[in-house]
Amino acid sequence: MERKTHMDAFGAACLTAFALHLAFNQVVIKVTAGGFSPVFAAGLRSAGAVVVLLVWMRVRGVSFHMPRAARPWAVLSGLLFAFEFTCLFTALDLTTVSRASVIFYSMPLWLALASVVLMPDERLTRRKALGLALAMGGVALAMSDRGGGHVSWTGDLLAVASALSWAGIALLVRVTPLADVPPAQQLISQVAVSAPILLLIAPLFGPLLREVEVIHIAGMVFQTVAVASLGFLAWFWLMKQYPANSVASFSFISPVASVLFGWLLLGERVAPSIWVALAMVAVGITLINRRPRVR
Repeated sequence: MERKTHMDAFGAACLTAFALHLAFNQVVIKVTAGGFSPVFAAGLRSAGAVVVLLVWMRVRGVSFHMPRAARPWAVLSGLLFAFEFTCLFTALDLTTVSRASVIFYSMPLWLALASVVLMPDERLTRRKALGLALAMGGVALAMSDRGGGHVSWTGDLLAVASALSWAGIALLVRVTPLADVPPAQQLISQVAVSAPILLLIAPLFGPLLREVEVIHIAGMVFQTVAVASLGFLAWFWLMKQYPANSVASFSFISPVASVLFGWLLLGERVAPSIWVALAMVAVGITLINRRPRVR
């Protein structure tokens, strides 16, 4: 399948489904933390994903070779991956799914800012500047709301850090030799680098096990197979097939669905300001990534 220059119906359907999938995963992470400490859970997930990907690549006959020029960038990508999920899993343990998701899925905002700075052909138009201002205002509003629910400044800041790391990974995939590396090799390098790091630092964050039940084990299996291996593999593939900003723009679906899932499945109280912040981030990201009209 050759690379697309714009989003089509197939890509839109895949990205919408994946965004809903990721939104549900926020709830799964929150629930799984009842049995496994957050960083330990992230490490187990990465380690399990290595096994799943090795089997998948062997069955599909996918090469394990990583070009020499891409190896340092693959290691950096793995380090960012470890940092991203250390922050995200801990954030979801400290605050609500709705708050963490609104902040975490501001990733396209940070990706757009980095693109303007690092890519000479990315111009800061008035429309894009307005989108950046709206999205940043939405994140600030979400973080400023301290009423109701389980809120934490530490959790909020960790969610911001995880969003920045995610944007960094997306940028590496486009502007370094990793752009020429197939998705499977990209992903297995990330989980292979992150797994030992996460497992080694996990004891620093407290006891590894809490009150483990069947639901926590099921959540871990879901995260390992459906998200950290096959799910992210699909995301990397979409990143290579469609423009990065177009792919990133669909991420605004995830926080909307995450807020709804948190309310429906976990009984979280969602303050009106969170809905306003969510709308600001969604509109801002849409403005950032909307294609200009061709005259």
